[in-house]
Amino acid sequence: MKKKLVVAFMLVFLLVVGSIAVVNEKGKTNFAGSDSVIGIINVEGTITGSGLSGIMDSGGANAIEIMENIKTARERQDIKAVVLRINSPGGTAAASQEIAEELDKLRKAGKPVVTSMGDMCASGGYWLACSTDYIMANGGTLTGSIGVIMQLANLEELYSKLGIKMETIKSGEHKDIGSPARPLTLEERQLLQSLIDDSYEQFLEQVKKGREGKISEEELLKIADGRIFSGRQALKLGLIDGLGNYYDAIRQAEKMAGIKKGEATVEVLNQPNFWQKLGLSNVRAGDILFKDNIMELR
Repeated sequence: MKKKLVVAFMLVFLLVVGSIAVVNEKGKTNFAGSDSVIGIINVEGTITGSGLSGIMDSGGANAIEIMENIKTARERQDIKAVVLRINSPGGTAAASQEIAEELDKLRKAGKPVVTSMGDMCASGGYWLACSTDYIMANGGTLTGSIGVIMQLANLEELYSKLGIKMETIKSGEHKDIGSPARPLTLEERQLLQSLIDDSYEQFLEQVKKGREGKISEEELLKIADGRIFSGRQALKLGLIDGLGNYYDAIRQAEKMAGIKKGEATVEVLNQPNFWQKLGLSNVRAGDILFKDNIMELR
């Protein structure tokens, strides 16, 4: 009897909460029947290539999910332009490159992309911004940080004090490069510096391509040393195109798409719903069934 009561309670709870979530989500979107949609894609937190989502997600901007959102924007005929809302300190080079490539495809499809910077859009976040048609920031936004960094910890002395001795068996001379149990050799330091230099060159190429005609290579090299700027400073340097908030960025996207002010519907493409937050990305309220006191998802 107790088991049935517990199951009944779970059913009522899930249906009530799920219904509230559905109502809330319907209140957030009103794009049905609209001919023109401005798609919003949020890039929030550290940019990574992680494929995890839901409760297993460690947080941050998942490159796989963001690329799917960009692909959706490219394929949907009603989406006329996209605002990329970035609030990120950066992330991995590869994940930033992957997203930027999808943004380039979106632009080639004839859909304008406007960056709207939040509190911060630095390093890998700025990499993404350089693959958009117009970059807008707030005066106090922190941006820039054009550079690449790798940090390794040398714990050799700590291990020695703790009586820990590492035994390494390797197939090649550099297989344990970066080991915390020993210092880097001169050759290893040169190898890693070469790796960093190559990634930095790729970053510079991305910025030069995205800001062509807006900042000279000479001026770029003077400031591309990892330093950060306010939005107002970035505008003076040519790193961004204008100052404004989220709504200004939406208006800019409307202009670039040839849409009159207020005529487009705004839709957040990667707004997680209730079930996705629980890690059930493909589940809707109507998909929850109970059979023989066992909850099933189908």
